[in-house]
Amino acid sequence: MTIFDYIEQHSSPESDVLKQITRSTHLEVINPRMLSGHVQGRLLSMFSQMIRPQRILELGTFTGYSALCLAEGLTENGKLITIEHNDEMESAIRRNLALSPLGDKIELVIGDAKEELKRLGERREAFDLVFIDADKKEYCDYLDLVLPLMRSGGWILADNTLWDGHIIDSAYDKDKQTVALREFNDKVAQDSRLEKVILPLRDGLTIIHIP
Repeated sequence: MTIFDYIEQHSSPESDVLKQITRSTHLEVINPRMLSGHVQGRLLSMFSQMIRPQRILELGTFTGYSALCLAEGLTENGKLITIEHNDEMESAIRRNLALSPLGDKIELVIGDAKEELKRLGERREAFDLVFIDADKKEYCDYLDLVLPLMRSGGWILADNTLWDGHIIDSAYDKDKQTVALREFNDKVAQDSRLEKVILPLRDGLTIIHIP
């Protein structure tokens, strides 16, 4: 047994719907490791339930697992907008979201995250919680576009910010994704407006609070 197995066994279980999405993702999708998974999913759900957001924005839907976890904390009339760039994933995402009543609270947008963020800004959309889990090379740009959309007291979660340990490994100094994530981490750390902490969960999860 690994320490992660132990953590998983002593955390709240996945719902049957989430188990089904996990199974279908591993059977049907290349690189299923991109799925948030059991423990991170429970953390996303718990975090959302603690702050009870009215509006959630997710960048990077994959197969819809994390969106459903985040939606567990939405207020009664709350809404989650999730943006996925890969249009080949659309049918699988819609199928998975339809498995849960929470799917009715989720709006799927297929498109480029930066372009969609600009449109949200033009519409003066505002969010209580944002989950960033899309193209790692664009994280700095995402942050710049997301911050104006945040309500005072809002929260941003950024996934993969330790990047399997590559973030401190000089062997990856020329890897574009690693370099971009280092720049993102430095950008967040140096911004005095933000409260922040990195959790060493799976691939690293950064929690950012906008006071």
